[in-house]
Formats: sequence, structure tokens, C-alpha cells
Amino acid sequence: PLPTQEDLAGLRCRLQKVKALAQLAQLPPVPAETSTELRSRLERIRQLELRIREKKAGSGATPGTTLGAQPTRDTGVAAPAAEAGEKVPAYQRFHTLAQDLPPGLTLPYKFKVLAEMFRSVDTIAGMLFNRSETITFAKVKQGVQDMMCKQFEERHMGQIKAVYPSSYRLRQEKNIPTFGNGVKKSDYQLTLEPVLGEEEKVNGRPHLSASRLLERRREFNRNLVNIVKQHHKAFLAALSPPMVVPEEKLTRWHPRFNVDEVPDISPAELPRPPQENRLTTAQEVLSTARGMLTPKMEKALANLALRTAEAGAGEPVVSKAPSPASTSSALKGVSQALLERIRAKEAQKLQALMTRDPQQEERLAMLGRLPAMARVLRNVFVAEKKQALTMEVACARMVDSYDTQMPPGEMEKHLRLFAELLPDWVGIHAIRTDTYVKLDKGKDLGLVTERLTKAAKEAEAL
Repeated sequence: PLPTQEDLAGLRCRLQKVKALAQLAQLPPVPAETSTELRSRLERIRQLELRIREKKAGSGATPGTTLGAQPTRDTGVAAPAAEAGEKVPAYQRFHTLAQDLPPGLTLPYKFKVLAEMFRSVDTIAGMLFNRSETITFAKVKQGVQDMMCKQFEERHMGQIKAVYPSSYRLRQEKNIPTFGNGVKKSDYQLTLEPVLGEEEKVNGRPHLSASRLLERRREFNRNLVNIVKQHHKAFLAALSPPMVVPEEKLTRWHPRFNVDEVPDISPAELPRPPQENRLTTAQEVLSTARGMLTPKMEKALANLALRTAEAGAGEPVVSKAPSPASTSSALKGVSQALLERIRAKEAQKLQALMTRDPQQEERLAMLGRLPAMARVLRNVFVAEKKQALTMEVACARMVDSYDTQMPPGEMEKHLRLFAELLPDWVGIHAIRTDTYVKLDKGKDLGLVTERLTKAAKEAEAL
């Protein structure tokens, strides 16, 4: 039988499907990496859809999402940080980095703690001082520890004294009421007294006002910043190449300057209780208790003191100076009188050195430089081919030619010293508004150097 219209339509449809499948078979295959990336993106989209649905439902995030995994990552980062900060806590090592302030002249953590201690000490001392109470260290210590919840010792008080020496007047006093705090009334106690000016008085007596407390706190902070500036200046000088920044223009520290590694402040020495007089010898006991002892005891102490004095007088006095017999074996055969003269001369030189004034020391240093300068000065005049030069020109040429850097003013002092010692070789003449230096180039330079060396030795021997 012949095919119907429906059969032909079905065959055409099958042929089209076969052709479409053949075209798909001819397309290049999708790479494995691309398919993996597509799958991961699809997975993320599904997770986002799931979160959106849960939020809409009000159930919150599931525990298996990345939000629940975040604390695990944080603890993994915090663990090495805790291990690295075993010696110094991180809040101290990175204190300046954690400041919510613009970068500037920040202080180390330990300096800020000390500034807070000073503020607490000033607050407590101000209250006690205005009530006319004696300010003892025990009272201040307890108050500071209650305010700051930190230990406060005499070492911290010494640091405060080192930073701000004129803040308190410290003394050791006794006969201060203790009110049963475990200290005897007869014991010495460290007392503090704020140093105030004559104008800071209320009703005729000194008064530590709130404005004065604020001024003292600012002064203390300025002193702390100045201490850090000194360390910063040393840090800049140690750089390669060195840097010099005026302190008044400094607004922030060098980026590589670790502020929190600045060394701690060395505490100043605090007053110590005076040592009570103790009797150590029989003579002291006898002189102190004379008239209070029986005649027999007094006689015994007198005999003991006499025997002690005789024993002391009988002991040979050991001289610290070396004896003539104790001379070194290298000096054997040298006359003893010659050695004595040499030692006396050395002692005289040392005495002159110890008693020499700064002006004489400066003159000796200038005399020591003149023999070398004489050759340079003669070469300058020979090169210029002139008999006389102005003082400015002569000093400038000498500064350029001399091997040591020296300002022109110092060089002029040396030229005037030449004219003072050798007027027949160097002459200085003032003509109108200028000063001229004249040199005799015909003089023998060897004789000039010899005379200068002799003058230096004579001045040193004085």
C-alpha cells in the first residue's frame, strides 16, 4: 500500500531530528575545567537561593554555611598570634597601630601607663594637700592601685621624679600618725609635697587647683614626648644616610621607628631613711656614757680604749707609693735620681693638665696646628704670586687647602697667632676698611717650623 500523508510527515520529522543530532555530534566537546567551574557556580547559586529562602522564612543561616565556618578561620589566625606574644602582650607590642587617631607623636604603652599613674598620684596628692594632710607614699600607693587596678611601687615614683623633677618634694619623715596600718609612728616614711609657686595660694596657704593639675599633667606629657624625641633623633642619626629633622618641625615619627620598643625610664633615686648613730668602739661608748657607769666599768672601758689605740699606733703604715727597690727589671741599671726626676716631671705635667683653663687649652691646640699650617700658608702666597692678600682671601684659600675642615673665623685666629709669634715672617696690616696679611716668602721654612715647634713645647711646659 502507498504511504499516507501522515506517514510522510512522521518520516520528515525523524529526518530533521537525525540531522540535528548529527550537528551536535560535530560540535567540539566542552573542556573539563569549564564544566567544573560551571558546576561550582551553580552550587553557589543554589546556596544563595537557599539562604534567601531561609531568611525569608525567618529561620536564619544554616550551621553548615560559610558563616558557621568563619570562627574556625579566626581561631586558626589567633593561635599563632598568641604564640608570638608570649613574651610581651600584643596590646603592648602593637599599641600605636591600634590607636584610632591620625598618625602623630604617639607615646609607647609603658609611657602612657606612667602618665596615667602621674595623673592618679596628682589627684590623690591634691586632695590630701588641700585638706592639709601629710601625704605619705603608703596613702598614695593604695589610692593609685584602687584607681588603676595596677601595681604601684616606689620604682614608679622614681620614674615620675626622673621625668618631672620639679613636681614633688620628697622627704623621709617620722612621727606621722599611722592609724593602725602596720607602721610604727617612730618609723621613717616617704612623704610627698607638691611644688607650687607663691601665687598659688587660697586664704594665705598653698592650694593645688584643678587648672594647676591640668598644667602639671601637660608638662609631664611634654617631658615624655621629649624623651621619645631623643630616642627618635638617635634612630635618625643611625640611618644610612643619616637624617636630621628639627624637633620643632617634627609632627610624626619615622615609619620604621618602633615607638613601643623605646627603653624604659631609669628611676631617680628616692630619699632613704637616715642611718641611726651606732656605737662601734669602746672609746665611743665611754664618751657617750661618761657619768652613767660605775667607776669599775668606766675604768675597764678606758683600759680597753687605751690598748686599742696602742695597737693601732704600733702597726706599720703601708705606703701605697712604689718603693725604690720595687722598680721594674727593665729599668735595672738606670740611676735612681734620674727616675725620680722623670717621675717628678710627669707629675708636674699631670698637675698642669688638670689645672689648665679652657682658653689655655684652646691656645695649645692652635699652637700644635701651626707647624703644618706654615707650609700651607707659604704655598698659598706662592700660588697667588702676591706679597699681601686680604684677610678674607687668605682665610678662604687656607680653608680650601688645609686637610681639616675649619670655619674662616677659626682660620683667622690662627693667622693672627702667626703674626704674634713670628712678626718678622707674617704681618697683619689694617688699611682703610680692609685687613691685609703680608708674608716674607724669603724666610727658610725649616727655621720657621722649628721656632713654632719650640713655642708649642714652651707653652705646654707652663
